[in-house]
Amino acid sequence: MAGTLILEAITVLLALPVVAAVGGGIGWFSGSYLVILALVMILGAGLQRRPWAIPFNLALQVLLILGIFVHLSIGVMGIFFAVVWGFILVLRADVKRRMELGLLPSQRIPGSS
Repeated sequence: MAGTLILEAITVLLALPVVAAVGGGIGWFSGSYLVILALVMILGAGLQRRPWAIPFNLALQVLLILGIFVHLSIGVMGIFFAVVWGFILVLRADVKRRMELGLLPSQRIPGSS
């Protein structure tokens, strides 16, 4: 999840030139919004062991989707990453279920079938 946040922050920062060229330019609000959002994502990557990390990550996705008010491409990017986070949560639930059932390869006793 930390790696996904870092990649997402890089993508948000790479959107700055897009907003500058395609959008109405970078104003103080749009530039500040994107840079602060990317910095919060980078800082949030280091907080993934906390019990509130998943709600924090999902709140960042909401803020990214609200970036549609900065530029349409930011909102589309937010929807794309929301789908990525949805997939991460599905995978996490599957691994958790397999752990509880003892079905992970590392939980098997060698030599037994």
